[in-house]
Formats: sequence, structure tokens, C-alpha cells
Amino acid sequence: MATSAPAVTDAVIVGAGPVGIYQAFQLGLLELGCHIVDALPHPGGQCVELYGDKPIYDIPGLPVCTGQQLVDGLLQQVRPFAPPMHLGQLVSTLERQDDGTFLLSTTAGIRLKTKVVFIAAGVGAFLPRCPSVDGLRALASTQLHFSLDALQARGNAEHVLIIGDNEDALQAALQLAQTPEQPGRAKPVVTLIHRRDAFTAEPATQRAFRDAVASGALRFLSAQLTAVDVKTDAQQGVQKGVLQSVSVADTQGAVHTLAVDQILVLQGLSPQLGPVSGWGLAMQRKMLQADPATMATSAAGIYAVGDIAHYPGKKRLIACGFHEAILAAFAAAHHIDPQRRELLQYTSSSAHLQALLGVENTAGS
Repeated sequence: MATSAPAVTDAVIVGAGPVGIYQAFQLGLLELGCHIVDALPHPGGQCVELYGDKPIYDIPGLPVCTGQQLVDGLLQQVRPFAPPMHLGQLVSTLERQDDGTFLLSTTAGIRLKTKVVFIAAGVGAFLPRCPSVDGLRALASTQLHFSLDALQARGNAEHVLIIGDNEDALQAALQLAQTPEQPGRAKPVVTLIHRRDAFTAEPATQRAFRDAVASGALRFLSAQLTAVDVKTDAQQGVQKGVLQSVSVADTQGAVHTLAVDQILVLQGLSPQLGPVSGWGLAMQRKMLQADPATMATSAAGIYAVGDIAHYPGKKRLIACGFHEAILAAFAAAHHIDPQRRELLQYTSSSAHLQALLGVENTAGS
């Protein structure tokens, strides 16, 4: 089957956190198009994951805002430039082409050809935590899921195992346990396991969960997953990838076998540098070395901004990341077109920039 041609763009931004989104805005002001790729299924990065509903007090001009409010404002700001976002996927390969451009591929099969790359991956891609059990990850997207929506999209689950102790895990267990019976479709048997009989969910959620366990609506085991039993072709010895059951060890060391056809892991997210570490870029303490004047990395055409960038005097603050995005945007524009005249314009007075942003020129008022 022929491979489709990659989408062509001026820039690709790896990371859809605040700095990555602001990077797209600055590129838009320079009339450079871009695509954004992020491992999370939604924009916001660690700002939303860690500070979504917590107050932030050091953003210029905003005495206080939550992480989600900051991201919402940045998304509104970049809206005139409408950068395509490829969410829930990683950049898996990055290859320099003979003409100096880059060809990127994502884990979802998206291919992008770009003139420059900005790495705004913060402390790394936020990926779901998953038990280290042989054969488990091979079930991803078929019988292993990291969100309730993904599990429900599969349909017809008979025996669901949930792993986790947080609000999302307990709420998912309660919701699945309340699934109404349908003609020809059995109500799923729901089991939640956690290594100890203590949870990090809200107190009201914990009470509702324990009430459901006491009533028999769902089952809880203080245990850890130790093995998955996957159906194999006994004659050919070929693994079919069909989950039959799992083994769990309780706090006393006893092993239990549970019939399971779907697993939902909700153990939070963990930042991982991922494929970036294999791109041959100069690094220091898991950060990319960057020129503080241009944010250029050791590879021409690749820039690092935000928490992943390192240079003397670096401060890992969102406000500093915004400054780095401005420097990187102008440096990238010069890299793309060395003959381009660097003209610093102001959105408060430039009719051209205001036209790009879709606002009226107020320079004469």
C-alpha cells in the first residue's frame, strides 16, 4: 500500500503546553505556519495535569489564574492562526532530508515535512503509568486502556479489571458498576485492585466506592497484578493477543486468578523524555542544551524552549519559557530565510499584525 504524502509546514512544535502554544502564536505573528504534536489527548501539558485547578500567581499581568485558565487563554490567543494539533501521540521518528528539511512521523501514523522543529516538551511527554508485567503492553488499544472513554468505545466488556487508587479509578469503577443491563448484553463484572486498602480519591468518592463494594455492585482486592494469561495457538505457538485472565497477588502473598477481558489502568501520568533522547541532540541532565540568544540546539533547525531547554542561568518558569519562544521564533524565521529582514512590530500599533489577529487597527485612536 502506497504511503500518503506528508503534510508540509513551516514548523512542528513538539509539546502542547503553555510554552508550545505560545510558540505557535509567535510563529503566527511572523506568518509561519505550524503543527503541534503532544502525547496527551488534550492541550495544556503539565500545566493542566499538575495545576489544572490550582492557582498560579507569577504569570505577568495575571495576579492569579489556574493552570486550565492559563491554557484556555493561550488557546484563545492562538486561535487566529489555527495550528493543527495532533494529540494523544508521540513524534516517533525525526529524519533530516537532503534539502535540509525534516520528516517527522508520529505513533498515530501522521507524517509531517517541516523546515524547523521546536521541542517544547517540558519535563518530557506525559505517558500513562502502567504495571511492568510481561505481555501487558502488547494488549494496548485492544484490551488494555488508559481512559474510561477508550474502554467504553470497545463495548461488550464482561469482566473489567481496574488498576488504581485515585479519583479517576474509583469514579470509573462506580460508573461501570452502574451500567444498566441491556438485552443480549451482560452487565460487566467490575474488579478494582490496588496494592493497599487506602485511596487518594475524594472522601465522598471513597465512601460511595466502599458502599458499592459492600453491596456487591463491584469488587475490591488489595493486590497487585503479577501476570496476564493471553490465549495462544497451541499448534502453531503463535500468540493471538486475546486476554483470558490475570493473576494478582494479595498482601498476604496469595495468588488469585481472575477472569478478565478488559483492563483499565488509571495510575496517573509519568513524564518521560521518550524518543527525543534518541535524536542525537546535545543534552545535560536530561535537558537539551540551547543557545540562550536563539534557543537553537546542537542541530541546525531544531530549537528547545521551556523546561526542556538548558543554558547558563536557566530558570524553569513559564514566564521564562514565553521569552524563549519569542527568541526561537525570530531565530527560526532567519534560519528559514536568511535574507528575511527582521522587523520588530508591536501588536498595539501594527495594522499588519492586527489584521493577522483579526482585530481592528486602533493605532490612530
